[in-house]
Amino acid sequence: MSGKYDLVIVGGGISGASLLYTTAKFTDIDSIALIEKESEIAAINSHHTNNSQTLHFGDIETNYTLEKAEEVKEAAELLAGYLENHDPDREMHSKRSKMVLGVGDEEVAELEERYEDEGFGDLFPKLRPIGREEIAELEPKVVEGRDPNKEMLALQTPDGYVVDYGETSKSFVDEAREEANVDVYTGTEVTDITPTLDGYTIETDRGRFDCDATVVAAGSHSLQMAKELGYGQDKVLLPIAGSFFLADTDDGLLNGKVYTLQMKKLPFAAVHGDADVHDGSITRFGPTAKLVPTLERGRISTVKDFLDVFGLNAAAFLSYANILSDRILLPYVLRNLLYDIPEVGRKQFLPHVQKVVPTVELEDIERAKGYGGVRPQIVDTKNKSLDMGEAKIVGDDIIFNITPSPGASTCLKNAMRDTHTLLDFLGDDYEFDEEAFREETIGHFPRADDSDDPKVVAPSADDD
Repeated sequence: MSGKYDLVIVGGGISGASLLYTTAKFTDIDSIALIEKESEIAAINSHHTNNSQTLHFGDIETNYTLEKAEEVKEAAELLAGYLENHDPDREMHSKRSKMVLGVGDEEVAELEERYEDEGFGDLFPKLRPIGREEIAELEPKVVEGRDPNKEMLALQTPDGYVVDYGETSKSFVDEAREEANVDVYTGTEVTDITPTLDGYTIETDRGRFDCDATVVAAGSHSLQMAKELGYGQDKVLLPIAGSFFLADTDDGLLNGKVYTLQMKKLPFAAVHGDADVHDGSITRFGPTAKLVPTLERGRISTVKDFLDVFGLNAAAFLSYANILSDRILLPYVLRNLLYDIPEVGRKQFLPHVQKVVPTVELEDIERAKGYGGVRPQIVDTKNKSLDMGEAKIVGDDIIFNITPSPGASTCLKNAMRDTHTLLDFLGDDYEFDEEAFREETIGHFPRADDSDDPKVVAPSADDD
């Protein structure tokens, strides 16, 4: 197997698949290939069991600043519009109510300030504050068993998109494959990338590919490949493995997604509960977050890959020490180690579940075996700090995408940006029809004035 292409994309998760879709459908690039090492598309972190199924808009994520929420909002609307356009039967996603819940005077005041004073109510027209009675209408189990004397407030919106990112990735690839200039190679592992006078030679275990431009969208492995080419030397990874607990009941515990307030200074999502994207009777709680010395969950072979990225140098060790010595982060990391211990883990995690659904008991939940992926949190070794944004390294005719959360939510916006960069690489011969791209994606996102009723009380039968 071999080939010569204008563009080769390495990695068939949601990031690589969305770029393939964008470049194949909305540019006139002559030849494009996607290379994926697994036997199928989106088999690792984009698989629906390995992430929290959330499409992040920034409306109920209380660790987002208004500026970050503005950035994420457009990105989420691009993907939501794609789903509305291409998934009318809700096979890849469901749309439900979602809310962030405040309990007690302090949390209620924080949500009121966020909505009124910080501008989130203006930025998100469908977001609205609701009290105990309306919360009970939407999510009865959230109110049941709770102290009636404690004040409650939620910021609620109907834009609770629960997404199977694996199936969405496959949809992107299927759309791209309709074009004659696209080839997709699965079960093909990249072994080396070498710069040439005209671009890059990509060696794989199934042959050689030559291309003018390359995008590496291989999750944690993107930084590994970047370093092999001399890029990203001031970055290492703090791999975070997320796990979940499940409650499997006849009628489900939650109708939609319920977040709790984010603990300040943590880059990890607050514990939340939501009904599974394909089965509303299963409620998922999480994620937990623990440090693991691997680039892929459950694959011991990637310990060596982690060490390659880490570098085993003084700057990396000092950066880890500086980050983990934080008086908030260190106890959080240590506490999360307990959640994977049989029996002990359930008992330790139960209070977090009860913060969402007070009546849940120990026997109602179990650790979700086989669930969870690894998120590549970026560490800047110059500043010895966590990089809280997405990491993108742009080199000579090559882009490396390392996308911690919310990388899946922002996949199409990221693809749009990369497409502009790729056209700069490839010269004036090609064009990107961004107007058509937006029409096919964000053009189908339902706005606040598209419906008379801003509320979503419960998912439809088609969503379960």
